[in-house]
Amino acid sequence: MTTDPTEPAYRPCVGIMVINRSGLVWVGLRADMPNEPEGPGQWWQMPQGGIDRDENPRAAALRELYEETRIRSVAVIGESSLWHTYDLPPDLVGKAWGGRWRGQKQKWYAVRFLGNDDEIDIAPEPGHDPEFQQWKWVPTTELVSSVVLFKREVYRAVVDEFAPLAHPI
Repeated sequence: MTTDPTEPAYRPCVGIMVINRSGLVWVGLRADMPNEPEGPGQWWQMPQGGIDRDENPRAAALRELYEETRIRSVAVIGESSLWHTYDLPPDLVGKAWGGRWRGQKQKWYAVRFLGNDDEIDIAPEPGHDPEFQQWKWVPTTELVSSVVLFKREVYRAVVDEFAPLAHPI
């Protein structure tokens, strides 16, 4: 397969499945913001974010997890065997992320949350927009149906790979 050099590339990104001691997974309700790739709606998702230049994907995952949730008390228990990609819907290509990207290429990590729920704080740092409006713990069976349509195939693959890790301890 060849890549058209005139096409935008995939944004390098990480995603994090946070699993608590009960085997449930953390999801946040996306803040409904203008110009967000997800578009309007009530979409839940796991933490995710871009990889900075020269940053290791695992380090990016832990950084993004902290930036979005303030969670630090985790142990990494899994890494996706593949990089997963999704394309933005055609009406968002050229608009989302300043038009630089056609979608995302994601490396996913599963982490076991070892802290208490009071560690979690989704309030944005001063000068930053909120990522999430609220959060909850859900079983893996609810993840795919709660995310925006164009991310569902990636979520299916991530759930298939990490569901065996989402058990009570």
